[in-house]
Amino acid sequence: MNRTVNGLNLKYFKVAFIASILSILSFALPFASVGGKSYWSLGILPDLLGADEAGGMKVIFLLSVIATAAAILLAFANLAKPSVLLTRLWIAACALQTFGDMVTMFGTKGMADRAGIFGDAFLVKNFGAGFWIGLAAAFVSLYFTMKIAKVNPGYIVLVILAVIWLFPILWILLTSFRAEQGYYVGYFIPKGFTLDNYLNLFKSDSVIPFARWWMNTFIVAIVCCVLNTIIILATAYVLSRTRFSGRVTIMKIMLIIGMFPGFMSMIAVYNILKGMGLAQNLVALIVVGVAGAAMGYQVCKGFFDTIPRSLDEAAIIDGATRWDIFVHVIVPLAKPMIIYTMLTSFLDPWSDYIFPSMLFGDKQASYTVAVGLYWLTDFRRIETYYTQFAAGSIMVALPIVILFVFLQKYYVEGLSGSVKG
Repeated sequence: MNRTVNGLNLKYFKVAFIASILSILSFALPFASVGGKSYWSLGILPDLLGADEAGGMKVIFLLSVIATAAAILLAFANLAKPSVLLTRLWIAACALQTFGDMVTMFGTKGMADRAGIFGDAFLVKNFGAGFWIGLAAAFVSLYFTMKIAKVNPGYIVLVILAVIWLFPILWILLTSFRAEQGYYVGYFIPKGFTLDNYLNLFKSDSVIPFARWWMNTFIVAIVCCVLNTIIILATAYVLSRTRFSGRVTIMKIMLIIGMFPGFMSMIAVYNILKGMGLAQNLVALIVVGVAGAAMGYQVCKGFFDTIPRSLDEAAIIDGATRWDIFVHVIVPLAKPMIIYTMLTSFLDPWSDYIFPSMLFGDKQASYTVAVGLYWLTDFRRIETYYTQFAAGSIMVALPIVILFVFLQKYYVEGLSGSVKG
């Protein structure tokens, strides 16, 4: 059993205390090495404090230093007279220290370069042992202080994953409102904010026909969504509710064919469409998107298999046909699965890039948003249109976010209901 001192788990306390000490000692180690020259945290701190251009980094560095010192003091205070309040304050100090170190990783380049601290260009690889030891010690200290307080340390992992997932999204969102043009800037928060990047996308005299791209994509996605949903539901119903010769063989063949990636047949499909006179045409996207819809029957069939067959038998006794059973019995019970199928059928053409990029070539008027936004990132245009590219990315993501916010309940129900094969 683990020993306790003043109600504290001694094993966890020792590790957390040592980690806090290492955090303090890390300030005496090289923070970064640039151009063969080493920089210490305490050495560059006065420069940061004296630089008007690095206001954000001042706060971050001071936060790390103060939080580290507070963690040490609270550790001593907890050892002398432990309490729930002191332990939670200790966790808060460790969390602030960890947050400060993580933000330092993202913000050092822009702030330090603007303050003129490093002579050469700074990259993450230039961080020295002091930074990495301090960051690791901060996480270890936070983990074991949470163990002492009997708080699930799994929250640390969730926070890290949340930062990793949200950082690119936040970057694009801020860039879409950035007043300064250009592809790369050495800072995270824009110096100026504007709505012009969004307004320029929809101007009638704009060189970027984004409104047309958006409408092209919307038309293709809606048509594919409706037709695919009907085909998938019908296929799944037939394979789930009826028994006929070759049924199992058909399902096996569809399963095997579905394992091959779609891009393997793109050239052949393109040549077929070109021979039909459908190249560089939105109809071609709809035809290709709908043609293989029946291949996605598996999840829907699994859901239908969970609906009792006794309902079908009772309806047949009452004189119902297969069509009546499908429309009046199965469909009302399959509302979550229908919404799930509609969402997935809408998402695929909405975000597809590979086939439309090959199909449309240089016919800009037929571009979908995925192809159009990629066109903006060409090296000849990216410096001029990058902020508008970011605004366009937000406009593309917005409908998907709205759909998931309002239909998430049915999406989850659709997946959870398809557990029977």
